[in-house]
Amino acid sequence: MTHQVHIYTDGAAKGNPGNGGYGVVMEMVGTSYKKEFYEGFRHTTNNRMELLAVIVGLEKLKNPNMKVLVISDSKYVVDAVDKKWVFGWEKIGFKNKKNPDLWIRFLKIYRQHQVDFKWIKGHNNHPQNERCDELAVYASGLEKLSIDSFYENEERKLL
Repeated sequence: MTHQVHIYTDGAAKGNPGNGGYGVVMEMVGTSYKKEFYEGFRHTTNNRMELLAVIVGLEKLKNPNMKVLVISDSKYVVDAVDKKWVFGWEKIGFKNKKNPDLWIRFLKIYRQHQVDFKWIKGHNNHPQNERCDELAVYASGLEKLSIDSFYENEERKLL
């Protein structure tokens, strides 16, 4: 598949759970078009931010049925899709699985495009991955952080 868009993603959390953020770099293949996105949250986990970065990147696509390559250093996200675990989780209603809210949101946007995943080793001098990490860490340190309502409500239930 010839990809039209490359989406590089990363997530971060200080404390895990703690303040977190995601970073996304989107590049249109064969052009100089490049966009960056980030957002920080006051109480979340690294895996939630890794997954949210992918979701946000896919949601930013303006046209349906795009051919997309998502490049991530998250084994959690890449393996869940490539090994088809997430589709099994969906069949059981995500029972006893973490982050069902984000996986449901992911599947909705994932199915609107032709998406491939590529795992890369993090903190390995890959320019776009390093930039995503910078964005995610920066976002996690912002003074004004968003609220990860689902996570905070779920965590309260466990107390």
